[in-house]
Amino acid sequence: MPTSRPLRSLLAAALAVAATPALADDFTNFSSTVFFGDSLTDSGFYQPILVAQYGASAGVAAKFTTNPGLVWAEYLADYYGSNATPAWQLTPTGIVAGTGNDYAAGGATVGQGAGFPPTPPTQFAPSITDQVGAYLASHGGAADPNALYTVWGGANDLFFFLSGATTQAQFLGAAGQEVQLVGALENAGARYVLVPTMPDVGTTPFGLSQGPAGSAGITQLVAGYNATLFGGFAANGIRVIPLDTFTLLHEIIADPGTYGFTNVTTPACGAAPSLGCTAANFVDPNAASSYAFADDVHPTTAAHQVLAQYAISILEAPNQMAILPHSEAVIGRSRADRIAANAADRPAGEGMRWWANVNGDFQRYGKGDLYDGNGATLDAGFDLRSGSLVYGGFAGWGKQRLDWGHNMGDFTQDDGSLGGFLGWHGDAGWVDGQVSYSWLGFDTNRKVALGAATRTQHGSTNGANISVGVSGGWTFHEGNWTNGPVGSLLWQRIDVDGFAENDPTLSTSLAYPDQRFRSLIGSLGWQVNYLPSDRIQPYARVTIDHEFRETPQESFAQVQSIPGLAPYAVPGIGFDRSYGTLLLGAHSKVWDMDANFGASTTFAQEGGDNASVYFTLGSSF
Repeated sequence: MPTSRPLRSLLAAALAVAATPALADDFTNFSSTVFFGDSLTDSGFYQPILVAQYGASAGVAAKFTTNPGLVWAEYLADYYGSNATPAWQLTPTGIVAGTGNDYAAGGATVGQGAGFPPTPPTQFAPSITDQVGAYLASHGGAADPNALYTVWGGANDLFFFLSGATTQAQFLGAAGQEVQLVGALENAGARYVLVPTMPDVGTTPFGLSQGPAGSAGITQLVAGYNATLFGGFAANGIRVIPLDTFTLLHEIIADPGTYGFTNVTTPACGAAPSLGCTAANFVDPNAASSYAFADDVHPTTAAHQVLAQYAISILEAPNQMAILPHSEAVIGRSRADRIAANAADRPAGEGMRWWANVNGDFQRYGKGDLYDGNGATLDAGFDLRSGSLVYGGFAGWGKQRLDWGHNMGDFTQDDGSLGGFLGWHGDAGWVDGQVSYSWLGFDTNRKVALGAATRTQHGSTNGANISVGVSGGWTFHEGNWTNGPVGSLLWQRIDVDGFAENDPTLSTSLAYPDQRFRSLIGSLGWQVNYLPSDRIQPYARVTIDHEFRETPQESFAQVQSIPGLAPYAVPGIGFDRSYGTLLLGAHSKVWDMDANFGASTTFAQEGGDNASVYFTLGSSF
């Protein structure tokens, strides 16, 4: 049986859209991860020399933790699909280049000089200044603007001071040098530099061994270093991504069982140093997973994992909140589509008419790994036709419930809308315009995994969406078939107010600045209607859709437990900007009222799709 001309037109348009590549940027990602630091970040700088001195078994005991476990940098790099293998290593003949991105070396100080303790092998640790210099020299003096850099130091400068080898002024001066190093990286092009605070050494087994007064004194020194460090960033206008490990360690020590630890005061390795410590040294078979400290100052594998989880939560949170305006853009388009359809499908005849529509929206992106969820919207309105002129108003309310992927929490979205529309409907063509204002409300529940604990940070905010749209088309008649081109243009001004999460003293609590997004979606396609003599009149429409406005290149947040810093940034989410939409529906009669029902779905999107189902009733009065 030959295919009808309208159906051929619809199929051709659908194939054209399906063949259109999805134009999308990667979301929530870095081009690579690069680490500078000391033993807390060292992923195996000393492995070759330990192998040379003690044999091959040292190959699994070359980190300052409960070997052969990972350090936090390795967990973090793995999450972002990068690596944290050593960028260089110490051998019996000197330092040789490695293949990785981790320049950290146990014992390294911030400024140039011998490592701590100043005895083999740590005396040969390249300083963090040397690490940054080596990286920039090997990359032509330029830093990758899309990479994530980490600069973490100060602890060995503290130990030099406590040993009497330096003055307190020299110790605090190291914080100023760290500020300069981060500034040098950013001057070379780096945009995303992660800077953890120095953890509270006063609460480690080493700090506790100094007695109450000694422990408190060390805590005060560390707090002074952190204040100098982050005060320096603020004073010099240097934007960093802060990690409040000082507060995080306090939280773990105050309630270790919540995070899965049974011991936070004594070393898992007993009297053995963590460099070289294996299961043979553990004071308990499960010490690597149940103790917080491997030796007097270094974390166990479990503690490193908690640290990495904390870092990931800080890095991912800004883009979690960047979903809010995007979600409203999706709902705003769905709302505008239904208003345009009600105007375009108005039955012939002059006079007043009422209508009510129930819409179910389903959102999914990143195959659900970024976010997904659904909700319902009820809209109701009236219209009046006089000659070729159609005009009216409407109001609506809806609620969406959505989840961020990877068990990272959820948010709800409320929309209340008022608007009006005006159109011209001729014998074959039509054009409609609409304008609306929507009041928005969001409630967020961001989950942060920290070992055995899952912490939830709550937040609430409001917003608004001003939408202006125009749509139209032309109809060709062929017996019981009608078909023709359709098009639309929808502009949305979406504002989400800044807000802060609960418990601002917690290391994980964040605040977010205002978000502003201007969306402009254009659609072109073809619509086919079948108009038999019976009561069911099916139709189909396929469009090519394009978002003309780019989403923000960066997303922002602030760590509330470190006040005074400008919001930090991470690379923004690149949502697909070109895709297709397929709609299938039918007109009918229900209880002598006009009924319209159907479903639509987007396609040709990279890893995402949105869908809607709707049911509309209307009647003249």
